[in-house]
Amino acid sequence: MIITNVNEVRALYKEAEKNGWVLPCICTENLTTTEAILSAVLEFGKEKGIENVPIIIAITCNYSHRAQAPNYTHTRDYTTGLKLFVNDIKALADKGCIFEDVYVMLHLDHIQFDDDLELLNSDLSDYSSIMYDASALPFNENIKKTAEFVKNNKDKILIEGACDEIVDATGTKHNELTTPENALKYAKETGVDLIVANLGTEHRATGKELKYYGDVARSIKEKIGTKIVLHGTSSVSNEQVRELFNDGICKVNIWTALERDATPILFEDMVKNSSKVANKITIERLINDGYLTEKCLTGEKPSIANYTTVYRQDIIFNEMKRMVREYLNMWYK
Repeated sequence: MIITNVNEVRALYKEAEKNGWVLPCICTENLTTTEAILSAVLEFGKEKGIENVPIIIAITCNYSHRAQAPNYTHTRDYTTGLKLFVNDIKALADKGCIFEDVYVMLHLDHIQFDDDLELLNSDLSDYSSIMYDASALPFNENIKKTAEFVKNNKDKILIEGACDEIVDATGTKHNELTTPENALKYAKETGVDLIVANLGTEHRATGKELKYYGDVARSIKEKIGTKIVLHGTSSVSNEQVRELFNDGICKVNIWTALERDATPILFEDMVKNSSKVANKITIERLINDGYLTEKCLTGEKPSIANYTTVYRQDIIFNEMKRMVREYLNMWYK
């Protein structure tokens, strides 16, 4: 069931805090990822005997680090992508649908104060929460912009704000950790429900090599309570983020790891099944060019089953579902 009423959304956050849960917020830019998330949550709930497990499914729009709504469709039109995102989840999780027992919250992530202005001024009733992102501005201007948005929308939608900018791990700039003083000032003066703090993580990391600063999170929690959101989780190992609730983290955003870590599984399967995936001429050419070895010439005939999108997406789906299950096991104890 899709939960969009702001009071019901806030109630789910309070229930999660009561249970000691950290809510996973998983981004998607295609139906395969969306279904993998929902499938993992439904299976988890049945196995653990938990009714109506909550999950947040998110998408960005014109965010420069990763604009996901345009990637939901080959039209590359973000408004079309947003419609598909919402309608896919409605088809899957509305009352009477396969995943109706999952409590789904739709989140608009990293919605830019300038580039997403059209969306910000539109009807947001399809969504459960929004991250209003003015973090590229100087701190006080960020506060002013965010406070204005909160004033106009706090009764309509749960609002997450970005205290500081989370940078791209592929660039040369690195995060400055959020101070407890800045977190308190930002929370009090903007009135946001949740705040994103810089805790050592970065977006779009190609590996899990950074450090999550739980001590900083705990010092911020002392000032503002359990209302911290962790972004860039893919840049740190799962071991570092298993016990986030006690640090004041109520919500964790994930995307990069799903795409980054599922792709090698598909790649390996396609290489091992080269003879079924491609014709002999293609394989021999790649062997001659040094990309493959003779081991790929297994003698098997090309298979229509291995030509299909279904074949490729099933592998991605199952690996993503496995990863989501691991996150659920970590944060819904």
